[in-house]
Amino acid sequence: MRSVRGKLLLLSAVLIATAGCATSEEWNTWYTHRTHFASYEHLGFSVRNTEGSSPKVTRKDIQLARDEGWWGKAITVSQEQMLER
Repeated sequence: MRSVRGKLLLLSAVLIATAGCATSEEWNTWYTHRTHFASYEHLGFSVRNTEGSSPKVTRKDIQLARDEGWWGKAITVSQEQMLER
């Protein structure tokens, strides 16, 4: 019985700790979509473009974002910053 209580306490602590990390806007986005990423390509794009890093965006990324309806914080780049890959 002690083990179950310990696990529930640990799970509760983790949930409380992670709940404090998201803004209300982020929670709304999460609630609306129920998944973190629209596709594996969306995941790859997000991993490649973390906050504080220089954006790496290709024309294919833009097309996939439109086609798949990606969500989250928008990344804007000028034409000169676009990668041709």
